Amino acid sequence: MGIYQQIMATVVGSFLLGIGVNGFLIPHHFIDGGILGLALILHYFLKVPTGFAMVGLSLPICLLASKNEKTYFLSSLFGLFLSSIFIDVLAPLRYQFLISPLTSAIIGGMVIGIGVGLMLYYKTSSGGTDLLAKMISKSLSLNIAWIIIFIDGLIVLAGLSVLNLDRIFYSCVVIVVGGVTTSMIEGR
Repeated sequence: MGIYQQIMATVVGSFLLGIGVNGFLIPHHFIDGGILGLALILHYFLKVPTGFAMVGLSLPICLLASKNEKTYFLSSLFGLFLSSIFIDVLAPLRYQFLISPLTSAIIGGMVIGIGVGLMLYYKTSSGGTDLLAKMISKSLSLNIAWIIIFIDGLIVLAGLSVLNLDRIFYSCVVIVVGGVTTSMIEGR
């Protein structure tokens, strides 16, 4: 895989993340897992821009990756910044798709899963827990989808204290659909 494909995968994957988050998750106050989920919680309750929060929360994981996964570090740092920019720039999409919560959760999970899977397939990521899941998957020979679902589930459990049960349910749908889609795209 060449650098051109990796850059294009990062751009397209980051763009899809921005669409998924703004078009389908934020309108219904759903969360995703991982760093993005924490960034969404900060956005909902402190009005922090989601992409900005994602960068701040992801930097420690990126620093860990710089020691353990040098090949992913630079591309993931690029993916983190690009994803964060797309998430904040595509904020006007929040008012474009007026669909049911379940449909929004399924489509949002698929769009985000395609974006994340595309980046992981081309050896990059949006930083954060995608990068952490990739490191765990490699070191323990576990399927990345299960690792992402586990980490994301922990974040949703943290969301129980601030979101009502129907939003938690739909957030779980987002995570499962996203994790399975990521696995199918990433190829494991």
